[in-house]
Amino acid sequence: MRRYGKNPDEDDIRVRPNRKGNRPRTTIRPKHEDALEGFVLTVDRGRLTCLVENRTVMAMKARELGRKGVVVGDRVGIVGDLTGDKDTLARIVRVHERSSVLRRTADDDDPFERVVVANADQLAIVTALADPEPRPRLIDRCLVAAYDAGLEPLLVLTKSDLASADELLETYSTLGVKYVVTNRDELKSGEAADRVRESLTDRITAFVGHSGVGKTTLVNALVPQDRRRATGHVNAVTGRGRHTTTSALALPLPDETGWVIDTPGIRSFGLHHVDPSRVILAFPDLVPGTEGCPRACSHDEEECALDAWVAEGHAEPARLYSLRRLLETRERREGD
Repeated sequence: MRRYGKNPDEDDIRVRPNRKGNRPRTTIRPKHEDALEGFVLTVDRGRLTCLVENRTVMAMKARELGRKGVVVGDRVGIVGDLTGDKDTLARIVRVHERSSVLRRTADDDDPFERVVVANADQLAIVTALADPEPRPRLIDRCLVAAYDAGLEPLLVLTKSDLASADELLETYSTLGVKYVVTNRDELKSGEAADRVRESLTDRITAFVGHSGVGKTTLVNALVPQDRRRATGHVNAVTGRGRHTTTSALALPLPDETGWVIDTPGIRSFGLHHVDPSRVILAFPDLVPGTEGCPRACSHDEEECALDAWVAEGHAEPARLYSLRRLLETRERREGD
C-alpha cells in the first residue's frame, strides 16, 4: 500500500531530521584550484611549517587527505590563510607526486615503514673517524637505503684529526661513492663547509648519521647563521652522542643554491622494505649479468648468474663482492 499516495513530492511527506544537527556528508570534494604550492620544512606534532612564495606558513593536514602522510621535503598544495602571520593556520589539501622517498624501519623484522624525507636526490652519510668510532655496518645500511630510494650517496667523514680515513675509504673504494674528509680545524675555519657545499649545489641533500658524529654542527656551518640548530656532545662513558635534533628540518643553503635536510641522529636503520632488485640498479656494470638469473634471484645464491658472468671477465670481482656485502646487511645486525 502506497503510504503517501500518488504524489510523493507533496508537502505532507515527513522528512526524518538529522539527529546530529549537521549537514549530511557528500562524496563531492572541492578541487582547490586556487591552492598554492608549498615546500614542507618541518613537522612537529601535527603542525607543518611550509615555505610558500618566500613566506613561512604554519599549516595542518586537511581531513580529506585521510591517512596520507606528509613529510619534510614534500611539495604540497595549500589553501586558507597564507599570510604567515602569527596565530594563523592554513590547510594542506594536496600532496604532489614524489620524485624519491627515503624510508627506514625500526629493525629488519618491523614491516612498518617510516618515511624519513621526500624528494631528496642525495644522501649525505656523516660518520666520525673517532669519538665515536665509525660503524661500517650502519654506513652499509644507509647506502642500501640510498640505492633503494634512487638517491646518490655522499660519504662525509669528520674528525680526521683524530684518526686516518684511509682504511674506511678503502672499504668503499669499489663502490665509487663520492666522499669528503674534514677535521675540526677546517670546520672552525669554514674550509670544511666550503668543500662539502660544492657537492650540494642545486640539490636537495638529506643528512643522516648517528649521534655525536658532528652532523648538525656541519649543517650549521653550511647554512646562514640565523637558521642554525642546537648541538650536543659525546658522552665520555658510553661513547655515544646525545640526541639534540628531534625532528627533520629543511634548511636553505646561502643564496638558495640548494637545500639540506638535517635528520635526527639514528642508532639503527632497518631494511625490511628493501627490494634487492632495486639495489643492483646502483651497479650498472653488473646489471647485464643478471639476465640469466632465476626469477626473484637475491643475487647471493648458488643459482645466481653473476658468478659466471664476472668470472668471464665482464666486471671486476670486487664489485660483485661489494654488492653482496650490501645485500647481506639485512641479515647482519649493525653491531656485528
